[in-house]
Amino acid sequence: MCAHVLVAEDDAMQAELIRRSLIAEGHTATVVHDGSAALDAVRRDRPDLVVLDLMLPVIDGFGVCRVLRRDDDLPVLMLTARAAEDDVLLGLELGADDYMTKPYSPRELMARIRTVLRRSGRAGAGRRDDGVVRAAGLSVDPERHEVRCDGETVDCTPAEFQILLAMAAEPERVFSRGQLLQCTRGFDRSSTERAVDVHIMNLRRKIEADPRRPVRLLTVFGVGYKLSGGRA
Repeated sequence: MCAHVLVAEDDAMQAELIRRSLIAEGHTATVVHDGSAALDAVRRDRPDLVVLDLMLPVIDGFGVCRVLRRDDDLPVLMLTARAAEDDVLLGLELGADDYMTKPYSPRELMARIRTVLRRSGRAGAGRRDDGVVRAAGLSVDPERHEVRCDGETVDCTPAEFQILLAMAAEPERVFSRGQLLQCTRGFDRSSTERAVDVHIMNLRRKIEADPRRPVRLLTVFGVGYKLSGGRA
């Protein structure tokens, strides 16, 4: 069940945790931090589901949900610290498919997302249904923990795998060293941002024809790295 999920969450750490959980489940994700950007992303990316915080700047989650329900039947899972009964009822009356309060278990959130996608019948619409993330001649399989480059198996360390999975899920997105470091947490707890450079260097040796002149894993000077080449 592979889907593209829009995460509208103004807390950057929460948004990154949700994004990583989605990628680990084989989904792809776009993250935005205010309600106006959420509506723009819906129109641009046509996601399969929106995980929607209520306390968003510019346009709050209730306002976003009103617009979505006026224009579309896109599934919405509200995820918020507002646990009052009136808030829950208003969210559901506006058409939210589910309402989950913080703090929450990432495992429960992923289970609820699976349920909403299954009920909506939108999972995998227009996307690969095998859970494999494909981009730039690479295929990254979260279930088998397997990477292929131009059809050839590539051996990766757990930290390298998580970095490549995150980048393949969002080709052309520029990741800072700090963001890529977060991908390795749990596998490489003692790492620093400098260690990300080493992981990238090792990955280039494995997936680039000429690691000194990379065409896939590109440096964006002063910012970080991106995976270039588009989706397969």
